[in-house]
Amino acid sequence: MELGAFSVSLAVKDLQASRQFYEKLGFTSFAGDPSQNWLILKSGDHVIGLFQGMFERNILTFNPGWDSNAQPLATFTDVRELQRQLRAEGLSFASEADESTTGPASFIVVDPDGNPVLVDQHV
Repeated sequence: MELGAFSVSLAVKDLQASRQFYEKLGFTSFAGDPSQNWLILKSGDHVIGLFQGMFERNILTFNPGWDSNAQPLATFTDVRELQRQLRAEGLSFASEADESTTGPASFIVVDPDGNPVLVDQHV
């Protein structure tokens, strides 16, 4: 099962302080909008998202249809197909993609320790 590009989405208290901290670790701004309280940072192939006030917990994030540079892939497994496969494996969902749609969609599953896993397709 190919889930797409991986990143960690961090729920931060102070976007600017977090940005400065991760820049000291070698990350640079890649995308985002500080006026909307979010930034995406990269260091090599490693990607983290900083999100102030958007969610309560850190989230593991997968993006079907994107490479690690947020560029569209020629072929990928659609988020709705991934959802069907995971449902067949017995997983339950905190939120689901509407399987009657196409294009961007997402779902969330929660691991046994309560960590949310977001599968978020943007293409």
